[in-house]
Amino acid sequence: MTARIFIDGEHGTTGLQIRERLGARDDLDLLSLAHGERRSLEGRTQLLREADIAILCLPDNAARQSVELAVDAGTRMIDASTAHRTAENWVFGFAEIVPGHSKKIASAKYVSNPGCYSTGSIALINPLVKCGLMKSDHPITINAVSGYSGGGKGLIAQMEDDGANDAISSSFFSYSMDLNHKHIPEIITRCGLDRRPIFTPSVGRFAQGMLVQIPLFLDDLGNNTKREDIHEIFASHYEGQEFVSVVGFDESDLIKRLDPEEMVGSDEMRLFVFGARDGREVNLIASLDNLGKGASGAAVQNLDLMLGC
Repeated sequence: MTARIFIDGEHGTTGLQIRERLGARDDLDLLSLAHGERRSLEGRTQLLREADIAILCLPDNAARQSVELAVDAGTRMIDASTAHRTAENWVFGFAEIVPGHSKKIASAKYVSNPGCYSTGSIALINPLVKCGLMKSDHPITINAVSGYSGGGKGLIAQMEDDGANDAISSSFFSYSMDLNHKHIPEIITRCGLDRRPIFTPSVGRFAQGMLVQIPLFLDDLGNNTKREDIHEIFASHYEGQEFVSVVGFDESDLIKRLDPEEMVGSDEMRLFVFGARDGREVNLIASLDNLGKGASGAAVQNLDLMLGC
């Protein structure tokens, strides 16, 4: 029996990619609304209630509405918005966050897809806090750059249409200058932090790709921590994972430049521990496609877990 899947918001950036990924599969029955009917409350309600699993690619308030429209229908949900990422009755959809977490996703009714920036941030911070090497109140700075597709259709148009009134001509720009980015709450919650990190996101003139960087002074971690210790923690935490890998020193020590587009088209994420072999500072970097492991790819990964694939 094929599973009935409805992508609520399939005409947006994330929804289009999910639709493309699922379109050729014969184990799924994709329920769909025509573009002109995409905001029809009656049409959305019907498909939300008919679906076995609905994937919500919507603004936060619309995602909350969709959940309510099918709350008594038994429909399982994957929400790609920010609306439920810290909600207690939702399973956080980062399968690799701790060993065995994929089983919770597989049996969940409601799964919240992580944000792209937070996927990289949590991948780097969470193992260090969980093992006790980093205290929950450690001062953390997160610097990141993303492709402009992460801003949705509006930002894509601003970056690609030179004739638009609000066109952006910059090759690179920082944003969220109030240091209050929407991904911060899920980073705090899912890493068990007691101190708010400083997060400085930016956008480059490339469509997809992402680097998330967290610099650390090893002496501030105590216990004579070495670069090798952090690498060993990551390697142990992510051992056997299909979509997250930890790059060895033999490869990373040869890298002079890290391209934020290196993972474009991939659903995998690579983690690096950069720094001099005998140095007292490290730069932890997560490299991923913001629409791969950071959005659409993660949603499909969670869908497959929920379907038992």
